[in-house]
Amino acid sequence: MTQPHPATPTTAATHPDPYPFYADLVANRPFGYDAGSGLWVAAGASAVSEVLADPACRVRPGTEPVPRGILGTPAGEVFGELVRMTDGAPQVRRKQALLSALNTISEEQVVALAAEQAGKATDWTDLQFGVPARVVATLLGLAGDLPDEAARLIGEFVRCVPASATAKDQAAAAAAAARLLDLLGPHLRAGSGGLIGELVRLAARDDWPTTAPLLANVIGLLSQTYDATAGLVGNTLLALARHGQPDDLPAFVAEVVRHDAPIQNTRRFVATATTVAGHEVPAGSAILLLLAAANRDPMANPDPHAFRPGRADPQVFTFGRGAHRCPGHAVAAAITIGVTATVTGAPSPKGYRPSPNARIPVLKGQLG
Repeated sequence: MTQPHPATPTTAATHPDPYPFYADLVANRPFGYDAGSGLWVAAGASAVSEVLADPACRVRPGTEPVPRGILGTPAGEVFGELVRMTDGAPQVRRKQALLSALNTISEEQVVALAAEQAGKATDWTDLQFGVPARVVATLLGLAGDLPDEAARLIGEFVRCVPASATAKDQAAAAAAAARLLDLLGPHLRAGSGGLIGELVRLAARDDWPTTAPLLANVIGLLSQTYDATAGLVGNTLLALARHGQPDDLPAFVAEVVRHDAPIQNTRRFVATATTVAGHEVPAGSAILLLLAAANRDPMANPDPHAFRPGRADPQVFTFGRGAHRCPGHAVAAAITIGVTATVTGAPSPKGYRPSPNARIPVLKGQLG
């Protein structure tokens, strides 16, 4: 039997059980420099909170705001406008528009749409990746065959996001971004339905000078749905198999978000020298934030390794905090509720998909 790889800060997300490793870091080295990866690593809830709130810690390196491999391509044009990949006043304004638009959608609407789409899923992979992307595409206002095409294209686009992206990944992402821009562009007109129409209205109200940021962040809503919701759906299905059907499915999903985070880590890049947890961190450094470890810090959540839906005031880092808290976290949870309430099959895990930061189980068994 093949033994699992040893957990390290950069490989833990796909380890069969990274949580003892995280617990050791939280207890003994909540913040410090990891020579093996060349990264500073924040594992404790206090250190993670400190970094997320520090204006010196940016979401992209100052020398490379857009990955070099997609610079000058449609993928690069989209990447450079995404609220999740930028800092500063424009990012705050654009994110507020996204939040305002998303607030027009009810949880019940998303749950119903996700349940409908889940009933059409062809296999576990389609259930985890295709269904959430089609739900968001439909919420945006796409109809007919377009949600299917958007779901396929966003799977190609997100290949450019990881630092490990190859030249082939970046070329595929560039082609997908070009097609997404063509697909979504005609919908950017006043009076269009769905989230796109609401975003157009908000952009006009706030006098956005161009439509490029708007179009890019419509694509961003699709891309942020992709890996995170696939992981949340998969991890929730596995938790249901272990713990049984709950009386309160939304509370159950919320505890999965904390207990077995679909996004296990993120990075920040130090623009100017700063201090974190008493350590001097030089400008140019990169910090790996182990969000899943912070979720299980006993200083943030009592008895953190127990799976306990309905916790009072849980401290959850999975979707970030502050300026870069994911605007679509409620949509991801609602999609997961709709999907998992519909599925009758009980999957078993077959490892985890390769990823630097997402915990997405490969599921096997009968989809019912």
